Amino acid sequence: MLVFAVTGMGGIGKTALAVEAAHRARARGWFPGGTLFVDLRGYDDDPVTADQAVLALLDALGVRDRDLPPTTERQYDTYRALLAERRDRMLLILDNASDPSQYVPLLPGTDRHRVLITSRDRPDALPIRLIDLETLDPDDSVALVKRALHDSDERDDRPAREPDALRELTDLCGHLPLALQIAAGMLRRRRHRDISSLVADIRAAGDATAVLDQGSPGADLYGRSLVLRPVLEASYRRLPPDQARLLRLLCLAPGAETGTETVAALADVSTESVLSLLEDLAATHLVAPVRGGNGTASAVRWQLHDLVRGFGAVVVAGDAGLREEGEAARERVLGFYRRWADAADDRLRWLPGMKEPERFGDRGQALAWLDAERAGLVAAVEWGREERFANAAAGLAQCLGEYLDWRRYFDDWITVAEAAREAACLVGDRLVEAIAWDHLGLALGETDRAEEAIDAHTRARDLYRTSGDRHREGTAWNNLGLALYHAGRTEEAIAAHTRARDLYQAADDRHSEAMAWNNLGLALHHAGRTEEAIDANTHARDLYRTVGDRHREGTAWINLGIALWKTGRKKKAIKAYERSLQIFREFEDWYHLGLTLERLASAHEAPNQSAEARSAYLQAADAFTHANAPDRAAQARTRAAELRE
Repeated sequence: MLVFAVTGMGGIGKTALAVEAAHRARARGWFPGGTLFVDLRGYDDDPVTADQAVLALLDALGVRDRDLPPTTERQYDTYRALLAERRDRMLLILDNASDPSQYVPLLPGTDRHRVLITSRDRPDALPIRLIDLETLDPDDSVALVKRALHDSDERDDRPAREPDALRELTDLCGHLPLALQIAAGMLRRRRHRDISSLVADIRAAGDATAVLDQGSPGADLYGRSLVLRPVLEASYRRLPPDQARLLRLLCLAPGAETGTETVAALADVSTESVLSLLEDLAATHLVAPVRGGNGTASAVRWQLHDLVRGFGAVVVAGDAGLREEGEAARERVLGFYRRWADAADDRLRWLPGMKEPERFGDRGQALAWLDAERAGLVAAVEWGREERFANAAAGLAQCLGEYLDWRRYFDDWITVAEAAREAACLVGDRLVEAIAWDHLGLALGETDRAEEAIDAHTRARDLYRTSGDRHREGTAWNNLGLALYHAGRTEEAIAAHTRARDLYQAADDRHSEAMAWNNLGLALHHAGRTEEAIDANTHARDLYRTVGDRHREGTAWINLGIALWKTGRKKKAIKAYERSLQIFREFEDWYHLGLTLERLASAHEAPNQSAEARSAYLQAADAFTHANAPDRAAQARTRAAELRE
């Protein structure tokens, strides 16, 4: 016997799909015996039982009044006998079921007929073919609202006039058909107002369900009320307490997707326990799994629909006990993130002789974890604008700078640094504020906001000086020198890097001294003091070798190559570039690999070496693409194309 179940969250369009499919199938002659439809109202306060439904089905089959058997058992017997006698195939739609007990007794005792069930819950225990519905594609969402408005009034030109507002509206509706249907009805009612006015109302309220339900246009074609919150409330009320608690907490999680380990920290339960709960929630379509790369339980991430997240947040906000439960959960997440982000940061900064970090055996593992959790990490740092979370969030922010710089996520870095600065000000921690200013300056400098970067590093330097931290003052001087260099203030940059070098030497920090020498070499080269630049970059290279920082040795090699090329020592310059290429490939540092390949391409641009130059530019373009630097990639491809002409 073929039984199909269309499943999905409330409002996804299960009933509409089932009914439309039935109409089309009937038109094609697939079910000459007709269609039987029963609304089981599984998520209402008083759902229809199978015993009640069989009476409705017998009535539809012509058995009523005196012909109706007196006992329930005989009613089922009569129902199955009638279906067995029917030679023409029929379709039985059992709509809106919440529990198998509502429909299993109603299944025909013959393979001749077909059954289509709709439910918000996956009947995984039964051998039923499942059709899981997901939200609409963004383009389909836009088309749905457009069609709804045009069918009502073909003169309605708002979708054509406001395409961006329409797309934003569909995003706010979470591409859920029920929400889109309500929004279309509201736009029809307020036909003299722009689409953007409804968008603004939802943005101002911060809760799409509140606005849409308040302006709901009534009922749909099936007589059901067009409302969102009661649909979500009905699903939430049916959850066991442990699942309901987890759903509430998950609505507070940072980021659109959350890893299983992070959810476990949020709920303060083991990974095994939380995985079972999450799978139960996924069966109700209140949570959706997003599989990671290696297929393990820890690689699975979990996603909430935006409307479910908003609903859960409102539930928590409306109860003091639930609010405290949620605050404690957020503290646990910050602690979890802080521990592992710190360990990942230690791995990225690790040099021979240092203590081995927790958990992450190599850079690849650390980067993979940070990549997976990036959105959540950034969002969690922004919690630092609340005093309760300020210290933990600011500490987390300090663990993310090296990673965000490495991956070139500079917008995220600015967000993190600004949130950390506000958190530090909130709790009055001047040292943490200085670190945040320094990180902000680095991120601003990478986005070509040099003057703002100079201001940020100057603030950091002054705060370090006030706190008496001479070592970190050296860091601020070094970073200030970079910002001054990018602003074209070369002599000031040389002075800043020299000051940083002297402070590092006084602190006997040879690694940081190497960075100051390396940056000083760049500034000296820009000032035309090329021999001094060669000497500075050689110092940097040798110090990096001494402390075992092979990656930064690569940056010293490329800077040394630039200076050597300037003095006409071209063979030595090319050898320096090749050494840096080897190191950057080893570390998969795509951005610096691209920079080095550009330099190598430029070195090969002589007429008889154009093929080599073109190849190097194309390799540079690929490297920049990997490095999330599309503008540089485009420039490299342009240079390659010019050499072909």
